[in-house]
Amino acid sequence: MSEGLFPVAQFQTMRTPFYYYDTVLLDQTLQAIKAQTDLHEGYHLHYAVKACANPKVLRHIVTAGFGADCVSGGEIQACLDAGFPASEIVFAGVGKSDWEIELGLKAGIQYFNVESIPELEVINEIAGRLDCVARVSFRINPNVGAHTHAHITTGLAENKFGIAMEDMEHVISLAASMAHVEFVGLHFHIGSQILEMDDFVALSNRVNELQDRLERQGIAVKNINVGGGLGIDYQHPSQHPIPDFEAYFSTYATHLKLRPGQHLHFELGRAVVGQCGSLITRCLYVKKGAVKQFAIVDGGMSDLIRPALYGAFHFIENLTAEKSLARETYDVVGPICESSDVFAHDYQMPHTQRGDLLALRSAGAYGEIMSCGYNCRPLPIGYVTEDFR
Repeated sequence: MSEGLFPVAQFQTMRTPFYYYDTVLLDQTLQAIKAQTDLHEGYHLHYAVKACANPKVLRHIVTAGFGADCVSGGEIQACLDAGFPASEIVFAGVGKSDWEIELGLKAGIQYFNVESIPELEVINEIAGRLDCVARVSFRINPNVGAHTHAHITTGLAENKFGIAMEDMEHVISLAASMAHVEFVGLHFHIGSQILEMDDFVALSNRVNELQDRLERQGIAVKNINVGGGLGIDYQHPSQHPIPDFEAYFSTYATHLKLRPGQHLHFELGRAVVGQCGSLITRCLYVKKGAVKQFAIVDGGMSDLIRPALYGAFHFIENLTAEKSLARETYDVVGPICESSDVFAHDYQMPHTQRGDLLALRSAGAYGEIMSCGYNCRPLPIGYVTEDFR
């Protein structure tokens, strides 16, 4: 199976660790998304660039016709460089710097997802200085929980994101009084790695309530943006390589009450690229301790931080060991001088030895993009399927 998913023979001669993106699977995933969004009038997808900004991956996504959701000026520039039309880029984030706002305005991005009144005031001031009008959508904190890790829950009142629901009318009124901003929509996002559709039903119900409230005051909303959040199957990446987009989009189609002519925007990231990427690392040593057996690999938390940061699970596949070998128990650990540099505890794999190549699967999202140079280690290179043809 590994030879079918990975060009293992070519991997053998390469310096590890590195990221490998299966762009055949990526294209299939993009096609699956498009098949669902095409069923619903006015549905738009902006890929959440924070998940993975590898330029070769971005080019596949823009070629498929999707827009981009950016959370920094650097991401905006990366998308412009990759060929995304500025008119299909939205810019979110609680802490937009002046230069980032200027970049978005000068490029002519679709709109800003504004998260506070002070930010709105700064955008109006900068747009005035540049003699233009900034299109703004207000991110409203819906106080809706999500069944996910606490560090990636974003829709509760205690989280730093968004404008409180009770301030919604005030901020819309404030925007109407400003000469250099135009109110174009409402934005919501409740978290990431969500697998229970009931969470999206709850968000839909809250959006319906807020829209009813605004309509009673004669306030019309052009665009509704429900963010992203759809998760992937980290336990069984080969069995479920493509998320259930039909269930995801049909949940909103069933429960969210759009008004005539309204457009619905989505910002999926992990669900787009998560399963197509793997961290490829090589076993350096097998060390038998007093109570543990360690598979020490050359990839570490500086290359893939999710296990150390979140306690996240990644399926680990030995690409070169004979699958018929007896399975043994290992702690799979990296070379970083931190006790938290562990990819898996008590993990069952075929007998592993020095030189074996391991793939940490489902690492396409929040993998390469979060890598760093801790311990003065070089950043991992990202390769795609086309690099091996």
